[in-house]
Amino acid sequence: MAALHAVAVIPARYASTRFPGKPLALLAGKPMIQHVYARVLQTRGLDQVWVATDDARIAATVEQFQGRVIMTGECRTGSDRVCEAVRGIDTELVLNVQGDEPLIDPLCLEALLGAFDDPSVQMATLRRPLTHGEESDSNVVKVACALNGDALYFSRSPIPYLRRRSTGLFVHVGVYAYRKAFLKTMTTFESTPLEQAESLEQLRVLEHGHRIRTILTDHRSLGVDTPEDLDKAARRLSLQD
Repeated sequence: MAALHAVAVIPARYASTRFPGKPLALLAGKPMIQHVYARVLQTRGLDQVWVATDDARIAATVEQFQGRVIMTGECRTGSDRVCEAVRGIDTELVLNVQGDEPLIDPLCLEALLGAFDDPSVQMATLRRPLTHGEESDSNVVKVACALNGDALYFSRSPIPYLRRRSTGLFVHVGVYAYRKAFLKTMTTFESTPLEQAESLEQLRVLEHGHRIRTILTDHRSLGVDTPEDLDKAARRLSLQD
């Protein structure tokens, strides 16, 4: 089977309630967006990597490290920004990696793209085993899956409820890939009740009757939402050097 054409888009915005300007925050002497870009660039199977932003400061920074950048308008969500960015790009698959993932593992991104070897898959994401202490943390999104790996539900609450001891508990890792045509379709969906209740955009896809394939990984993502998270990322990065 011929390899599908794939591009990666890193949506990045300057405004953030908890950490304004975080794509430009310095991490080991480089802006965080540069770390994300470099990691994604190592992913085999990608034709191109782009940063999508509506902020001239982020665009200028990407150009300074010779990255590719696409300017977008103001967008409701990261998925909307990615969809706008790839409108004029000839590709079959689109990988969406958030601009606050400076330690993302290229191997897990390659595994995510591999989900589309199944022609029925229109959208895919990652999951990892849940570890002790994460059950009650509402910032850690859990996912329950069907036997084939398709997501049944995402929640900030611990799921499933365990009447018996089990190891089959998973955390959602918020990286996505889509067939380009499906990405265009899903960005037209109206917001849904469960999405609003949990404040989880991916539930909109399930509520509209579509499937999301999940791929198991051991990679422990570290999304940077606060300056304290940036310090954690710096410590983990130093251990990798």
